Amino acid sequence: MKSSHRPLGLPAAVTAAVLLLAAAGCSSPDAAASVVVPSPPAAEAALCQDLARELPGTVAGLERSDPEPGSELTAGWGDGAIVLRCGVPRPEKMSDPQAQGVEANGVNWMLERPEGSGPRFTSTYRKTYVEVTLGEQYTHDMTPLADLADPVRKTVPPSL
Repeated sequence: MKSSHRPLGLPAAVTAAVLLLAAAGCSSPDAAASVVVPSPPAAEAALCQDLARELPGTVAGLERSDPEPGSELTAGWGDGAIVLRCGVPRPEKMSDPQAQGVEANGVNWMLERPEGSGPRFTSTYRKTYVEVTLGEQYTHDMTPLADLADPVRKTVPPSL
């Protein structure tokens, strides 16, 4: 008689799928994303506070759900699908003449594609840097940037 150490004697592939689903079910669907809060100089932090007051309640159809820890320097929509951080340091990639950029409603953004995640955009030519990280579902969708461009344009002046 053969002994099986898998639950219910299921094949290994089924057991792995059941365990994966069980682990996913243990996480709270309402759990907020967690991000590192930037620490910009005071003048830039003031611009970020102005931006925080102008940010929309929905972006790309997703409701606002700010990441942890709570801060006027961060905002989120869709439980981490879209995360904004204001006052981030200038990305090293901005020195790369081959860096890719896009324009959305009058705001220029530098594009980065970190391994294993969706795109990350950082505003350019502004008095402070605003970073928007998108989930992989937005790899080819600029809607979130278009929704965030007006508040950025209104509150973060161009650098001269």
